[in-house]
Amino acid sequence: MATNAPGRHYRQGMSLVEIMRRFPDDRAAHDWFAESRWHGDVRCPRCGTANVLIGTAHRSMPYRCRPCRRYFSVKTGTVMEDSKLGCQVWAVAIYLLTTGLKGQSSMKLHRDLGITQKTAWHLAHRIRETWSDGPPPFSGPVEVDETFIGGKRKNMPKSKRAELEGRGPVGKAVVIGAKDRGTLEITATVIPDRSGDTLQGFVREAAEPGAQVFTDDAAGYQGMPEFGHESVNHSVGEYVRGQAHTNGIESFWSMLKRGYIGTYHHMSQKHLERYVEEFAGRHNARDLDTIDQMELIARGLLGKRLRYADLTA
Repeated sequence: MATNAPGRHYRQGMSLVEIMRRFPDDRAAHDWFAESRWHGDVRCPRCGTANVLIGTAHRSMPYRCRPCRRYFSVKTGTVMEDSKLGCQVWAVAIYLLTTGLKGQSSMKLHRDLGITQKTAWHLAHRIRETWSDGPPPFSGPVEVDETFIGGKRKNMPKSKRAELEGRGPVGKAVVIGAKDRGTLEITATVIPDRSGDTLQGFVREAAEPGAQVFTDDAAGYQGMPEFGHESVNHSVGEYVRGQAHTNGIESFWSMLKRGYIGTYHHMSQKHLERYVEEFAGRHNARDLDTIDQMELIARGLLGKRLRYADLTA
């Protein structure tokens, strides 16, 4: 393997051909999900016992808990529960969302997986649920910054532009994020405004007390004595002063917006948090081999549920 190749050359990727060889059918994909979840020790998702009958005659529930006397499958107790999609479709969808650095639109998943666009949209959002568990507070140094997500005003119809008085980010959603320079991990979320309480509240959740925090010169960040806080004055063209800068988190914003512009074209404010978590979760796992990234998602399916009615309510 090359030692001076560009990018993360040390990662072991997987091609589409390799994916199809690994998951040629639902049986192979089912066994992979079962191994990722139980590691050979199948347990009842309801009572936790290992007293389980394996290989029942049930069409879709191959396991039966003897104490509970109830059937279950590898999907039971996960975000896949009640899904009619086969395990192979789930595995390939996880691969596509894992390796697509700028995301995968529901139309692309619909064509690649041979399912309806409505089903693909629900499937993608269910997989995004696995990225909802962010990293623990960062020990620092930590970069914190905000960005704005929304369409350009010049592309809006006149009726829409007339509703948005003011300049700059008016009418756009505000997203705030933090990057730990030590672990290179990202945490990000949608916030309602840029008030001091909101900005400082995020910093206190994202960084451990005593951490070194770098921000821009926004007034809302001023007054955080529990952190070693330095800021750069973007308003006068200062972007780097010694170790003080926010270039790392801004590079993450660039990737998020490439996904917005080039893949999704629109992220509704209702579901924006899910997309932000997707990009942050994928970023945090980028050093892992592809199959390890997929297994991380497979384990993250456990204990979550997202019905279509919940998405459209």
